[in-house]
Amino acid sequence: MKSVFFDYPGPPKVLRIIETDIPKPNENQVLIKVKAAGVNRPDLLQREGIYPAPKGHSIILGLEVSGIIKKIGKKVKNLYLNDSVIALVDGGGYAEYCVVDQKQVCRKPKNITFIEAAGIPECFMTSWSNLVYRGKISQKKKVLIHGGTSGVGISAIQISKLFNSEIYTTVGNEKKKKICKELGVSEAINYKKEDFYKIIKEKTQKKGVNIILDMVGGDYVQKNIDLLSNDGKIINIAFQKGSKIELNLMKVMLKRLTVTGSTLRIRDSNFKQKILKDLNKFVFPKIEVGSIKIIVDSVFKLEDVELAHKKLYNNSHIGKVILSL
Repeated sequence: MKSVFFDYPGPPKVLRIIETDIPKPNENQVLIKVKAAGVNRPDLLQREGIYPAPKGHSIILGLEVSGIIKKIGKKVKNLYLNDSVIALVDGGGYAEYCVVDQKQVCRKPKNITFIEAAGIPECFMTSWSNLVYRGKISQKKKVLIHGGTSGVGISAIQISKLFNSEIYTTVGNEKKKKICKELGVSEAINYKKEDFYKIIKEKTQKKGVNIILDMVGGDYVQKNIDLLSNDGKIINIAFQKGSKIELNLMKVMLKRLTVTGSTLRIRDSNFKQKILKDLNKFVFPKIEVGSIKIIVDSVFKLEDVELAHKKLYNNSHIGKVILSL
C-alpha cells in the first residue's frame, strides 16, 4: 500500500510516498481502507522531530481518518465489514490502510462525505474533552476560543453553542471574522489589528470570561489570566508561540483560577471511547441535520502531502485540510 514516510526530521519536503505492507489488525482492532485523512498540527510537529510518536503508535503520520472497514479482529463487537466509519487512530492515517482499536472507531455520521467525516475525530474530540471534561462548561458561560477558524476553533465554537455560551474568538483577518460571526460568536477579534484583551474587557463590562481555550501560548497566557473572571479556567491545548514564559500568577490566587491543559494523543482507548460516545449522542445528530458544520478548507491528494503541510504553515486555512485517497 502507499503511505507517507520521512527518513529524517525536517521541512515538508522530507515527506515522500513509499510502498509498505498492509497492517494486520489484532483481535481488538479493525483494518480501515482509508478514504480521507485529516491533517493536523501534531503531524507537522512529528515531522519536525519535536513530537515523536508515543511508544506503541505507528510512526506513519496521521491521527484521524474516515473509511471502510475491511477486516475485523476476533474480539471486535458492534462493528462490521464494509461499515463506513471515522476513527481517531494511533498514527498511520496517511496511508491507504490503517489499523485502529475498536474503541476509537464509530460509524460515520449520515449525510456527510468521507472528506468531511475525516475532519471530525481529532478536532471535535479535542474540543469536547477540554471544554466539557476539563472546562466543565455549563449553560450561558462566557467563553474565549483562540484561533477561531482552525479545525479545533470551529468545532469548539459549535460545541460551546450547545451550552448557549457567549463566545469570543481571535482570528487573523477580516474574512475569518466573518466566518466566525456566521457560526454564532458574539465577537470575533482580528488580533493583527485589535487588542483582544481590551475589547473583551469592554464588551464584558470588565468582568472577563469564564473559560479560555488556548492553543497559542506565549504572551497570550498572561492576558488570558488577566481576562478570566473569578473561578475561571484556562485550558491550554498547544503553545504555537511558545510554552516558556514569565508570568505574574498573583491573580490565580486572588481570582481562584484554574490553569490546566491536556493532550489527547497519549490518552488510553477507554478515554477516547468515552468521548466518541458523547459525540455520538450530542453532536453527530446535529451534524447529520446540518446544524453543526464540518468546514473543509482544502483537499489534497496523498501524493501532494507536502503541499498540505505547507498550507497549515501559512495559517490561511479556514477549517480542515484533508488528504483524499
